[in-house]
Amino acid sequence: MGRLVLRGVLVLAVVLAFLYAGDWVVLHQRISHGTAFRTIPVHQFLATPLKGQKEEYDYDGDLPVTCSRSLFPQAGNLPCWWLSRHTTQWE
Repeated sequence: MGRLVLRGVLVLAVVLAFLYAGDWVVLHQRISHGTAFRTIPVHQFLATPLKGQKEEYDYDGDLPVTCSRSLFPQAGNLPCWWLSRHTTQWE
């Protein structure tokens, strides 16, 4: 049973490595065509601690954030599919 689990983990790791490598290749193809990155407006909020274990939330405005059109985070940017679903940032 232990060998089967180990083999399954190994197969999963290899599949993820190939998927990440393919994603990297596709992103670099898109970089050469100029279509690899997008900018998505993100709503930014600032949480300020107050007395009595309370917090005040202030709206800081919209901030344009660059994202990569990929499955995984690439080139130091979040993937656009994830960022478009999480458009609120807290500091």
